[in-house]
Amino acid sequence: MGYGPAPVEQVSEWSESLFKLQFFRSTLLPALIVLLFALALVAVSARIWLPGDMLAPAPIG
Repeated sequence: MGYGPAPVEQVSEWSESLFKLQFFRSTLLPALIVLLFALALVAVSARIWLPGDMLAPAPIG
């Protein structure tokens, strides 16, 4: 095992995987976070359109 510089193919592979990780962290991850927030906002605000008798907590017993 040598400790010299990595072969060109290996460096190219590393830079490609690094680019994919940067794309995920800078584009996909923020988009997923915004979509999750929007879904939570829709789920919470859906109570506005429910009929009045469904807004109350469920009766016990």
